[in-house]
Amino acid sequence: MTDLDTSSSQRREASPVRRPSRRRTAWVAAAVLIPALVVGAAVTGGFVLHASLPQVDGTWHTDRAAALAAPVTIERDALGVPTITGRTRGDVAYATGFVQAQDRFFQMDLLRRVAAGEMSALVGPAALDLDRRNRLHRFRAHARSMVEAAPASERELIDRYTAGVNDGLSALASRPPEYWLLGVRPAAWRPEDTALVVYAMYLDLQAQEARRILARAALRERVPPDLFAFLLPETSHWDAPFDAASAPAGDLLAAPALPATRPDWLRASQTSQGVQTPRAPQATPRSHAPSLAALDDVLLTESGAVGSNGWVVDGARSAATTGGSAMLASDMHLGLSLPNIWYRVALQWPDGATHANDASGANDANDGKGALHRVVGVSLPGAPLVIAGSNGHVAWGFTNSYGRFIDLIDLERDPADPLRYRVPGGWARASVVHERIDVKGGAPVDLPVTETRWGPEWVVGTHAYALRWVAHDREAVNLNLQRLEDAHNVADALHVAQTSGIPTQNIMVADSHGDIGWTLAGPLPHHEASASDAAAGDLLFKSSTYAGWQGYRPPEAYPARIDPPLGRLWTANNRALPLDEQRRIGDAGADPGARAAQIRDDLLALPRATERDLLAIQTDDRARWIERWRRVALDALDADALKDHPQRAAFRRQLEQWNGRADADAVGYRLVRGFFFSMYDGWFGKLDASLAASFADSLPALAPQAGYRMASSRYAPVMETLAANHAWVPDGDANWRAFVLDRIDHAISELPKGTTVDNARWGERNRASIEHPFARLVPAWLPWVRGALGAPHDPLPGDINMPRVQAPSFGASERMIVSPGHEQDGIFEMPGGQSGHPLSPYFLAGHEAWVRAQAVPFLPGEAVHRLVLAGP
Repeated sequence: MTDLDTSSSQRREASPVRRPSRRRTAWVAAAVLIPALVVGAAVTGGFVLHASLPQVDGTWHTDRAAALAAPVTIERDALGVPTITGRTRGDVAYATGFVQAQDRFFQMDLLRRVAAGEMSALVGPAALDLDRRNRLHRFRAHARSMVEAAPASERELIDRYTAGVNDGLSALASRPPEYWLLGVRPAAWRPEDTALVVYAMYLDLQAQEARRILARAALRERVPPDLFAFLLPETSHWDAPFDAASAPAGDLLAAPALPATRPDWLRASQTSQGVQTPRAPQATPRSHAPSLAALDDVLLTESGAVGSNGWVVDGARSAATTGGSAMLASDMHLGLSLPNIWYRVALQWPDGATHANDASGANDANDGKGALHRVVGVSLPGAPLVIAGSNGHVAWGFTNSYGRFIDLIDLERDPADPLRYRVPGGWARASVVHERIDVKGGAPVDLPVTETRWGPEWVVGTHAYALRWVAHDREAVNLNLQRLEDAHNVADALHVAQTSGIPTQNIMVADSHGDIGWTLAGPLPHHEASASDAAAGDLLFKSSTYAGWQGYRPPEAYPARIDPPLGRLWTANNRALPLDEQRRIGDAGADPGARAAQIRDDLLALPRATERDLLAIQTDDRARWIERWRRVALDALDADALKDHPQRAAFRRQLEQWNGRADADAVGYRLVRGFFFSMYDGWFGKLDASLAASFADSLPALAPQAGYRMASSRYAPVMETLAANHAWVPDGDANWRAFVLDRIDHAISELPKGTTVDNARWGERNRASIEHPFARLVPAWLPWVRGALGAPHDPLPGDINMPRVQAPSFGASERMIVSPGHEQDGIFEMPGGQSGHPLSPYFLAGHEAWVRAQAVPFLPGEAVHRLVLAGP
């Protein structure tokens, strides 16, 4: 890679004229040189930045003799989406690494460094806390072991991809712009880095389970058993499991009975307690030092944010245009930044050439002859696979499953020897591994990691826990998911999913024969669970009695559904199974089910679904979940309540006029939503403050989030039970009506300065904040620079508990609708664009279509650029 020397200057010959005075010389120099330096820096900087844009046309030759079996073509459409056509799967993997590195290397670097706990080497001491937290898992060592043990075909694919990444990086005329600003050179990609990006997704999708366990344990310490059981129900009336058109009465438990115990924290008025009104799960701000501290919030889902949807419709219920093929809809929700987490790609190679170096006598894929095997969808930068998409025979997508994948074991340590701890039947001894954390601009830091038989020791205050996590086991990561490229039917695809090493997900599959299916993809611990275990809330275990899970389930023991009678399957991070099946998997904070129920009802209302019908469901912003709170508020806002209260009168008027949607112009939605969370604050504000205080010393980063909502994802159904019974009126309020009116007044007072009840549009509260991680470093007096590093701050529709889950920096990371074999009719949208380079025309290409929910074709469009990768 060529780096331009921007520090050099040109020398000029001295002029023979007489020298002016020193002061005059200084003023002249300042007047001439400062503007010249500014212009020169801008020109040089602009040249350097443009030099780091990728090559998109012509021919590029690798100097690696074994890199390519034959030339590979990379054609880009008007959105920058590449179609990669090669003679072998290995050549395609090489080219995938090449284009991902050229478009997204800094993002790839962040993913591997966050997972490995190596951010400090890039940005300095400000990232040490992050590195200490993540280095505890020793994911680089796990990744190296995974690659070393990989089957030859997988290792070959990884090695070819790695070579492509490093060639793509070196082919840039200048290093990516982030590295100029950081003053460092990018480090080469290593084979284990591909495994590290999968571990980054484990941190994103499962790590919050440990925080939930601690929050539930803290709650149990504060409340009696009957109140604890009431606050943590297993089910809700929103539940939408498979196999039924509505929540089955035999499966759904009745609304929990009010406990006899009235909470102590309600003994004083909540109206002036000073506890901030809780907000819905959104981007949680973190503290940032004046460098790139805590860049992980660009990569990781914010605590409590849940929103992915996925469903399939069989061939009998799909539009006639699909020719009997089933149809998939997938919108995976994650934290949103620029670039987006996913990288669109179409991969093509001749049928029969499925292995890395197996040409199988096929024609050169670039000569236009022979049938091509094509896989289209989204890849994860850092890996050579299509994560979700279609291969022409099957289409697949994912939602997070929220099973029990983490156990915390309270270590009963020997006071005389902290490395010695009790285990069933005796004692065991931990070992210590010293991890070196390199720090840019500083001395390296030694991090001792104590390893127990179950996993690393995690010290929280005065407690030491063994952290047993699926992510630490050898089953956690592999490249088996690649076999979906060759699946021809639902059964094939489900088997592949059940042997894949990814964070355990719901996988939805549709095939060209019209069949549909669901199972869990990823490692599934074998739990011998019972009703009592589930009711215990998956809390802390004692090391002297801990048995834990007994290995992992074989594929034949996975739960699955194929071609159900209803002809549809749906998931929305909810409990998808009957209780007896779900208890064997566990529940680590599954969505309460309002989204899933709304999706189910929308699907069942469609006798035959088209792609646009399913897009309408993905973007459904009807706020059915909050309608009962609108009625609670209206019931309290009677004539007496409105007398001499113009704000309340305006509040009632807006609720009466509200159209029932969380659209950007909805005033009524914003008001009733504020009232809902004000009610939460009235009931649970002091409890949240108490729980936060318990974490203030041991886990200060967790303290602001350590409330009841962290302990239970079903807080809203609990609140509905309280409202239905007019229960738990705080001592400071005379009766239920007074309590509700107080909460309405509180919600009005919480509106920002300059916002009135009549102009409190939801879109003003829910404006997009989707930026490149460097945007936050731009000084306030350079707003145009920050603007160039982010997407427009569009007002966005949608919110929690509806299909269109949306927050300023959390939402649908893609919207994909496709019928395998009919990809030309499919739809795809995603926030941001293909490139991570702010000067690229593809930095935001396609973003507006995502904002407006406009149907963009699933397949890449006509090629406007063509690059050929060739051998030496």
